[in-house]
Amino acid sequence: MIAAKIFEQTLGDFLAPIEPFLADARVSEVMINRFDRIYIERGGQLERTPATFGSEHALVAAIKNVAQFVGRLVDAERPILDARLPDGSRVAVMLPPAARAGACMSIRRFPKDRLTVERLLEIGALTPACASFLRACVVGKRNVVVAGGTGSGKTSMLNALSSFVPEGERILVLEDSSELQLQQEHAVYMESIPPDARGRGAVTIRDLLRASLRMRPDRIVVGECRGGEALDLIQAMTSGHGGSLSTVHATYPHDTVQRLETLSLMSDVALPLSALRQQVASAIDLIVQTGRYNDGSRRITHVAECRGLTEGGQYALEMLYVFEQDGHDPATGRVRGTLRCTGVRPSFADDLIARGLPLDPEMA
Repeated sequence: MIAAKIFEQTLGDFLAPIEPFLADARVSEVMINRFDRIYIERGGQLERTPATFGSEHALVAAIKNVAQFVGRLVDAERPILDARLPDGSRVAVMLPPAARAGACMSIRRFPKDRLTVERLLEIGALTPACASFLRACVVGKRNVVVAGGTGSGKTSMLNALSSFVPEGERILVLEDSSELQLQQEHAVYMESIPPDARGRGAVTIRDLLRASLRMRPDRIVVGECRGGEALDLIQAMTSGHGGSLSTVHATYPHDTVQRLETLSLMSDVALPLSALRQQVASAIDLIVQTGRYNDGSRRITHVAECRGLTEGGQYALEMLYVFEQDGHDPATGRVRGTLRCTGVRPSFADDLIARGLPLDPEMA
């Protein structure tokens, strides 16, 4: 414990030029484009700061210290690093020659107080009716994918939705860089491992996912699908592991299912497109779409149900909730709008009712 504390303090010394931003709860991202060009996102708005590292060497030394903290290597031969800081902030690094103007680093910060459903209700990112419906879907073991663009709040939303998982269930959490902190006691956290300098010892999300299926999971939570592991997750969802949760980069619900399809094609399993599409359509029950608006706010923009495929072989999606924007507040500049129930009745509504779970009264 003492050694870890000393290491954390040493890392803080290396990152001293940006320490004020790491201590500012309003700062959600620190973007170091090069040692003397540092931007931050504060309150959803980008700002250039006067902060600088003393030199390129000082920045690279800080980066190597971050890599050492997580037991990984970063150099000219391995110029890309995904890591985390002791406080859980996510770090993405790129070194020359991949970074043409010099070493760069982005630090995604997460609030010390995890975003809860109650907080989402306070800031208007969610309505009580939608929150109640999403709770019913999670408790009722619907497979849910949270989708959105970069910085749209996918991970925070996944963390909030995971709070609905009943306490008595065993949850396996799989991530590239550990970010999720579930409230439940019976949660097992797993993290991928990059290869060493000789290309050995790598443990991928796919490896973790396959291993997790032999560990009696009630729920599988994959922090983010980025590659061929999407196919393993989809197959797990369709083989008795209901209630799985994950995130994916996509802008709209239709893009989400197509993105999962594309990621699945990156696996080493050759499947006809029609068969793969059928599996994706069968696996995903619900898509919770998040978005970031120009006032810096992040909110749910759509909740969509995947109802299999159309006769033409396309994904059949039904919008259950849609955020309807109604301009901006002239006093604050904040986006105005309402997350409205469309009135469409989910195909699994009877199953939820049979389990004693509530359905939004506005659903037909």
